[in-house]
Amino acid sequence: MNIDIIIFTAHPDDAEISIGGTIAKLAKHNRTVGIIDLTKGELGTRGSAETREMEAESASKILGIAIRDNLNIPDGKVKPSQEYIEKVIVQIRKYKPQIIFAPYFNDRHPDHIGAGQIVKEAMFLSGLPKIVTTENGTVQDSYRPKKLFYFMMTYEFEPTFIVDISNTLTTKIDAIKAFKTQFYDPNSNAPETFISKPDFIRNIEARAKFYGFQIRKEFGEPFYSEEKIEMNFDWMLDGM
Repeated sequence: MNIDIIIFTAHPDDAEISIGGTIAKLAKHNRTVGIIDLTKGELGTRGSAETREMEAESASKILGIAIRDNLNIPDGKVKPSQEYIEKVIVQIRKYKPQIIFAPYFNDRHPDHIGAGQIVKEAMFLSGLPKIVTTENGTVQDSYRPKKLFYFMMTYEFEPTFIVDISNTLTTKIDAIKAFKTQFYDPNSNAPETFISKPDFIRNIEARAKFYGFQIRKEFGEPFYSEEKIEMNFDWMLDGM
């Protein structure tokens, strides 16, 4: 099964927080979208790997994605290595996405940094025929996606482009809230974390409002590309 777009993240809930509105928008426009979490988030202060897996399943249904996989890389150890890069290459060659997304390579969480680095290297190497990978005992064909875009997590960057998520912000927030153990719950006795504070989701909405304002829309999600992007001339004429 080929997937149009794949989002690689370090932990379950990273995609929902950072790119959930764009995922929902792509799915509504009949693009097949997948999320591949590198870890199960087992080092998280709240919840467990098992509960986060169930929460991820619920969030996936809300977003309308086609597949969600987990590479079972140990949480807290997401750093570029031949083993981890090969795991991502296998997924790229399996699903043959046209576009992949990864965490921006500068962030407060080392796993987010490592995930972005792993995906960047895997994207290039997956196109080399002499790098041999197998899936279920079958040698895979080499394949390289057309584009790699980075999504914003904690630290900001100057966006290359911003996606209008005005019609999908509610879906994004619902998907985030599917991770009930991770976010604010007034009845929970679990230790407070950066993302479980009462104002965290309000801050997510405020960021979306800020980037939406920059493109004269209600809400937006920012992205960064290391490569230049060709302007679609028909789109430019339609906007005039």
